Amino acid sequence: MSRWRPPSPGSTAIITREGFERLKAELDHLWHVLRPEVVKAITAAAAEGDRSENAEYIYRKKQLAEIDRRARYLSKRIPALKVADGVPGDRRAVFFGARIELENVDTGEVLHYRIVGPDETDAKLGWISIDSPMARAVLKRRIDDEFLAELPAGPAEFSVMAVDYE
Repeated sequence: MSRWRPPSPGSTAIITREGFERLKAELDHLWHVLRPEVVKAITAAAAEGDRSENAEYIYRKKQLAEIDRRARYLSKRIPALKVADGVPGDRRAVFFGARIELENVDTGEVLHYRIVGPDETDAKLGWISIDSPMARAVLKRRIDDEFLAELPAGPAEFSVMAVDYE
């Protein structure tokens, strides 16, 4: 009996200029700095003898596979991305790249987010993917608009307090 699942929907191929530059820098670092270091370490570990019981050799081979996997992903993903430069004509509405301040209508809690591409999300910074339920619910809303977001914890009502594109 198989555990077939339908394929997950592809993520939106949009990114900010800063995120695009970070991904390119990460690929460059992986390819030109980390990978040569790991290859050198593998060579040194292989020279020590029996590879089947050589923990350093086994660890470095796994590390090299992880580096190659990430580099391969970035090599395919970067050309497919569309960089969103500039700001929209209506700066009072929420679009990609916006920094927003939301208030939870029920609790009064104020939340700060920036809507970014799926490749640059960072929960600590409050950067949410444009594919997230919150971002999809708030897109095209204006300051003082209220909206309902279907979050994993259940539906919640929010109000747009501020929108900024700086």
